[in-house]
Amino acid sequence: MSKTTDAVLVMQDGTVVEGAGFGAKNSAEGEVVFNTSICGYQETLTDPSYKAQILMMTYPLVGNYGVNKTDLESGRIQAEGYIIRELTEHPWHGKLTGKLDGFLKEYDIPGIHGIDTRFLTRKIRDHGVMNGILKYPYEKSELSALKEKAAKLKSISEKDLVELVTIKKPKTYDVGGKKTVVVLDCGAKQSIINLITERKINVIQVPARTTAKEIMAYEPAGIMISNGPGDPEKVDYAINTIKKLMDEQMPLFGICLGNQLLGLASGAKTYKLKFGHRGSNHPVKDLKTKRSHITSQNHGFAVDAKTLGKEWEVTHVSLNDGSVEGISHKELPIRAVQYHPEAHAGPWYNYYLFDEFVEMLK
Repeated sequence: MSKTTDAVLVMQDGTVVEGAGFGAKNSAEGEVVFNTSICGYQETLTDPSYKAQILMMTYPLVGNYGVNKTDLESGRIQAEGYIIRELTEHPWHGKLTGKLDGFLKEYDIPGIHGIDTRFLTRKIRDHGVMNGILKYPYEKSELSALKEKAAKLKSISEKDLVELVTIKKPKTYDVGGKKTVVVLDCGAKQSIINLITERKINVIQVPARTTAKEIMAYEPAGIMISNGPGDPEKVDYAINTIKKLMDEQMPLFGICLGNQLLGLASGAKTYKLKFGHRGSNHPVKDLKTKRSHITSQNHGFAVDAKTLGKEWEVTHVSLNDGSVEGISHKELPIRAVQYHPEAHAGPWYNYYLFDEFVEMLK
């Protein structure tokens, strides 16, 4: 544990945790969540699904292989702040181009280390995710005001976070393929697009507010509905678009938030999980094959299985809490998974879902 206490995390319930600051000298506000991965900190920090959240890693040693220019899931750090147990000061890796501390400074993101992350993880497991404020540096005279401010922070369910992370204009990835997939970008990880183009499928990435008519004008062979941050019920414009796309009876594949949006578009309901699923080691059961898979996940909401229509079926469930991890239409080529088959970080063997999506395009 660090003896330096120039940074502080103040939770919504009044909990105060002091530690050593790193990264940018700044303050951050957001929902405090934990990730159970033992690696992949660069990928998680740049995942748009972490928008408006302060990210905590449960694995105690972070920063040991530094950062590089290739393992980015978006153009910047998306998490608002970073909480870790121990910061590695002298990292090493063959691809290393910088340190975690400098990476946070580059994007003006504050961090805190030298704290008991096990204590915070247990608190969130017991009481659920809650808002917090991370401030570096801070003065003890500020604590009273920080507590008052933390208690009044708005829930992420009061905000449309997709609007903050979606691209502003369409982007084309032409790999000379014979077919094109449109990705409705609600905060898409770059790995999703990469795994489609690696299969010689062209991609057109479009903003989340793109209409169904505009999407169909690209004459796509299929449509991917991406991951993204926040409460899916706040993204009503995308839900309306998906409803119209479903009427086209063409291949649709949703990932993470895309799974929830497809559920809402079909008339089902979603709910908020107590502390969410975030990590690269979550067990999921495929109800058709009876096989279990270790998956990468990052979500705080789930589809309510009881509200799915008769034309839909649950295809995957979490072996931790039984929540929905995949849905499929019984007649149309429409399916989705709640976990991240593209991983990054995480196990690679779920890539087969991209192969199945390509088969759907035929």
